[in-house]
Amino acid sequence: MMLEYLVNSPYGRKHECSAFEDMISHFKHRQELELRIVKEIIGKNAVILPAKEYDVNQIRTLIGFHNKISYNIRHMNNKEIALLDDFLYEAIFIPEGVDAPPKEIINAPELQIYVQDFGKQEGDICFVAEVDKKIVGAVWVRNMDDYGHVEDGVPSFAISLYREYRGLGIGTMLMKRMLEELKERGYQKTSLAVQKANYAVKMYKNVGFEIIDENEEEYIMMYVFR
Repeated sequence: MMLEYLVNSPYGRKHECSAFEDMISHFKHRQELELRIVKEIIGKNAVILPAKEYDVNQIRTLIGFHNKISYNIRHMNNKEIALLDDFLYEAIFIPEGVDAPPKEIINAPELQIYVQDFGKQEGDICFVAEVDKKIVGAVWVRNMDDYGHVEDGVPSFAISLYREYRGLGIGTMLMKRMLEELKERGYQKTSLAVQKANYAVKMYKNVGFEIIDENEEEYIMMYVFR
């Protein structure tokens, strides 16, 4: 809950916060500022009580973070294709202070190309993440003329998770699994488009995507297999 609050805050978006480590870094920065303020205002009259310091992995262990959620990544089966409508809607970036659009927006032709007749077109691939047998996220690619299209034969990426499962590393693992699959199938590169204000930009960079073009609102990013 704390991570989701940080990720969606103006500070979190500005600094591209998306992971647990970003939250710890933010708290450390706040601690430094608060200590400096205390020393400057109160000076020698301040009594600062020492506390233990832990690295991120120690904190994860102390709070049982790694045991809090267990998930499985697998191929989506044909009976689950309809779920892509939900994940397409969840993938729509909504800036802070802007009302979410009605779900019917996904019926627009420029969005339907991501999911219409998915699985029937050569190159359609989808992986899902399951938590307690519930599908909570999906990553899929297909050859299409979408916002992130760069050239024919280069599959475009789409990824989405339900809000309550973001910031837990699931999205990163979904992307890595898809990149492994594309490499095994002999693809040379893959691309995507992302809103500049979307905190997911940092995740894409972390897994190896690079910005190759941009417009007023979006980055076009590409991953090249080496």
